[in-house]
Amino acid sequence: MPRTNYKSILAALKEAFGQKFHERTKFTPDAKTVIAVFTELKDYLFQYPPTVRRFASAARLEWCAKKLEKQLINALCFQCEGGGTCQLCKAQAKTITQRFMQQLPEIQRMLIADVQAAFEGDPAAMDELEPLLCYPGVLAVAYYRMAHALQEQGVRYIPRIITEYAHSLTGIDIHPGAQIGPGFFIDHGTGVVIGETCIIGAHVKLYQGVTLGAKSFPLDKNGNPVKGIKRHPNIEDDVVIYAETTVLGNVTIGKGSVLGANKWITQDVPPGSKI
Repeated sequence: MPRTNYKSILAALKEAFGQKFHERTKFTPDAKTVIAVFTELKDYLFQYPPTVRRFASAARLEWCAKKLEKQLINALCFQCEGGGTCQLCKAQAKTITQRFMQQLPEIQRMLIADVQAAFEGDPAAMDELEPLLCYPGVLAVAYYRMAHALQEQGVRYIPRIITEYAHSLTGIDIHPGAQIGPGFFIDHGTGVVIGETCIIGAHVKLYQGVTLGAKSFPLDKNGNPVKGIKRHPNIEDDVVIYAETTVLGNVTIGKGSVLGANKWITQDVPPGSKI
């Protein structure tokens, strides 16, 4: 058998990828770096593990900011097809990084409310520390809240890297574009899906297997899904949705409603309903 020519294999891989995605791929964010930065920032938010409390420093936070800024430059250059030379992208990345880092205390306050909701909503939790250390729902929401803060500033790619990493860890899929109020608790968590245009109020509780999704997508004249439209549910304050229930489309679940397990909801539910 002839010797394998690995150089030709590498050349073929590069050529095929270049034809599909062009030279912009040189400026895509590096997922490993993004994950490393946000894993560290998550530890700062929760002041866990103990080494964070012991060795945390402003210099280390600044290191995270610099790493993030570099990845934001890549993401913004990829979005605008500027080839990595656009000074506007570089200035924008610096501004977004500064705004995001300044938001961390507010993100932490939201997460504290989420942890408190987990403690109050689960009789198995003996204290607030247990959800913080152990619950996949709390972990997934922590990454979501950071990702959402970047998404709100018009950043693409990096927020999805963050939430899909959380998805791989927890089995909980939250799109960073979703809007979620304080005191949010996902109990057990496995198989929960929350779509991009969901709007979720305060003190909402979901159980495992809940889907807040879209109906079949409207198509454009070329047969492609129409993007940028509101297609996911609105969940008002103090709603509880039990396991394996699916809510589809731009419908509203009214304040204080309870949806039992294994339900299929495609229309509005009035406030205070029990289904």
